[in-house]
Amino acid sequence: MEKTLEYLRRLCSNREYAPRDIYDKALKRLGDEEAARKALSTLEAEGFVSALRYAGAFVRDKSSLSGWGSVKIRFMLLSKGIPEDIVKEALEEMDNELADSRFIRLMQQKYKTLRSDPNVKIKMLKFALSRGFGYEESNKVVSEILHGKNENLQQIDGNTDCRT
Repeated sequence: MEKTLEYLRRLCSNREYAPRDIYDKALKRLGDEEAARKALSTLEAEGFVSALRYAGAFVRDKSSLSGWGSVKIRFMLLSKGIPEDIVKEALEEMDNELADSRFIRLMQQKYKTLRSDPNVKIKMLKFALSRGFGYEESNKVVSEILHGKNENLQQIDGNTDCRT
């Protein structure tokens, strides 16, 4: 058990892990559910594993680096076994201005690749939804881009002649 704890401590000191991921790693090494639960409890007590810390890091990483929306982030955290209240708290700490501007830039770049496509609006909406943005916000941004109302469009593209 001590060898497994040392292994897990080393892993956790390098990056954040969801508690379920650490439990799975402990279970694989120890082969006993009770021992795996005990190992996870030990690591949580020692501060090596924290669902809130993991969720916060996940939100920051996926919103700012990967360009994911809150819908997809929420779904992924819940699928990792993070409790709903912790997911909600982590999402509240998300920098919405940064996420919004990243989303707009992402959609502008997507528009540049699809501008001659007759199904540009549908494809852009599907893309936005697949990235985890809500329908209302996606439709608003897509409509603004397609109708040249987004002030950042000219900075990136220089051409506001849009198709609907």
